[in-house]
Amino acid sequence: MRKHFGKLIFILIALLATGCVFVLGWEPEYAYVPPADKVLRPAQANGFQNTGVMYYDLWGQTFTVQDKANDHTGRLSAQNGAVEVNGRLLQLGRTTLYQETFGNEVFLTDIMGIVDGPLTIANIQLKGEGTTNLQVELAYDVTVGGRSFKKGEKVDTGIDVPKGAYAPLGLPIKWSEGKLKVGVSCMACHATVDHETKMVIEGAPNSDLNAGLFLALATNSTAFFTHTDVANLKAYMSGLDRVVPTSDGKTSPLPDPAALEKAVDENLVKWPRGNIDSTIDLTSNPCQIPDSFTKGNHPYGWSGFSAAGPFHGLSAFSNNVHAQNSDSLAQVEASQALFGLDKEVYLGTLLQNAADPKYRYDRKSGLKPTEFFAKVDPTPGVPGVNEMIKPPSFPKLTAVAPDGLVIGSPGYKVGEQLNAMAAYQNTITPPKHKEKVDSKRTVLGENVFKRASCITCHAGEAFTNNRVLTSKQIGTEPSRGMALKKTQNLFGPPSLYTPDTPVPIPPDAKVLPIPTAHLDPEQLKIAFAHGNSPGGYKVKGLIGLRWTAPYLHDGGVAVGPNLSQLGVPGTLAKGISPDPANSLRALIDKDLRQKVIAANKSAKELADVHIAGSGHEFWVDSSTGFTKEEQDALIQYLLSLGSRNQ
Repeated sequence: MRKHFGKLIFILIALLATGCVFVLGWEPEYAYVPPADKVLRPAQANGFQNTGVMYYDLWGQTFTVQDKANDHTGRLSAQNGAVEVNGRLLQLGRTTLYQETFGNEVFLTDIMGIVDGPLTIANIQLKGEGTTNLQVELAYDVTVGGRSFKKGEKVDTGIDVPKGAYAPLGLPIKWSEGKLKVGVSCMACHATVDHETKMVIEGAPNSDLNAGLFLALATNSTAFFTHTDVANLKAYMSGLDRVVPTSDGKTSPLPDPAALEKAVDENLVKWPRGNIDSTIDLTSNPCQIPDSFTKGNHPYGWSGFSAAGPFHGLSAFSNNVHAQNSDSLAQVEASQALFGLDKEVYLGTLLQNAADPKYRYDRKSGLKPTEFFAKVDPTPGVPGVNEMIKPPSFPKLTAVAPDGLVIGSPGYKVGEQLNAMAAYQNTITPPKHKEKVDSKRTVLGENVFKRASCITCHAGEAFTNNRVLTSKQIGTEPSRGMALKKTQNLFGPPSLYTPDTPVPIPPDAKVLPIPTAHLDPEQLKIAFAHGNSPGGYKVKGLIGLRWTAPYLHDGGVAVGPNLSQLGVPGTLAKGISPDPANSLRALIDKDLRQKVIAANKSAKELADVHIAGSGHEFWVDSSTGFTKEEQDALIQYLLSLGSRNQ
């Protein structure tokens, strides 16, 4: 019944989009949530229907039901920050990952205009066959970033559609305010479709998602300018005729919208497929979409900045996506400290070319941008348009809310959706091997892993020592590791409301200081690049490497099925998926890596967005005394981690 209902919903929305159905106050929405038999490796969550308690999380520490029974101090209560994990919470986490946009369709559709440009919903053809790369015909001729596209030309989006699905994975569709809107949920990036079976692989990154081009084709991609290298808006302020009143009683010009749009687009189209810039440091340093095989793989984020709060910081990491990356307006109060822009100039820049006239700021109105936005704000009381709350620490940025805000929908408890997503992600494991594994070869590979001292850093259940190394220690491209440095200008002690606090927040809500004494302050300093720290990168866990090629934070270590297909130019730039075994070989083989780095250097656009594939020079090859057979065995061992004996 659910299958047919979903199909009916999609057909109805399609009819609404073409004006064939009159809307009578109904706002239908649809997001594909695959049933268990459509998932290649369903999460092992001990039964979602069980509402009994499985365990308790208290700031990353796990406690059993027996621990709770023996707790006579009330420590394991919601009033002290404990999160009860049960089947209901896990089910909420799964549906939230697939369905929940937290209202970002307003930013993406109404403000950015992602489906108002040449990419339109009307041109999306779903044939039920499933695909790992939805191709969409362009509605009209367009030139972005120096690249020209013709009407009717099919472009690669990298968007995944499972077999038999009625909507793309992770792109919920909603009919609201008389038009069709598209938002983004977590699974647009953190799940993919298997090339052979067209079934869903939860936790695997969408390694060919063409996010840069997708954003560049929006009509107001300027709204994402803080994620690019357009650092000096003065260069686009061609005259003083576009002035707006600022918050200090003075005036300032807004940038020329056409010139700024062109500059942003030129940068966005340089992002490699499978990469996205999730930091707002006015530097284009996109990194590879991370996997969601998260259990034991803390701290989270490529720099390891998410370490505090529930589930070892995993809740804070999920928060970053919707409290920052899918709503640039959320940073309006921090714009002076982060970008050197008065909040009126910042907000006016984002809204002056908004796709929907409702959100389009006109300086001739006589209103300040903040005054104009207050009249149309769908979520009054918090910055931006997404469903969020101000934590007690607002407007300070903290270790649990590096973007200053916390997502949360009305009707839920504080952090409930975030904690649910974190708990569910910790149940996701990679699919098992399709081919037979040579056990003797795997044993040899494990022995090489130890002899080569890989285990020094990659130890434990998740094959990580849960540490952050400086950029100098690891030797990788340093730009991304420095991305959070400016947050020190607004940083404060972390605090949150108790997990049983309802949203919206009542006036008498209890506030909890978030414990960070168990965290190494030097590690936090490296993760955020605060003080004199050069920034750094976490020691990544190795579970699921078969599903996460290419490698390193910038995704620069890429080799195709043929060893001559080198680097990003020889793989992703040509629509060729990096081969996991060959890419791993490039990670540990000195000669092959040099060829990969040279291939990346040959493409200037990659240097412009800090993609190199350099660093992590821990060779397992003839230069360190290992044979080809031992190297092959190590690669097989690495590819088997997390997916054996299932």
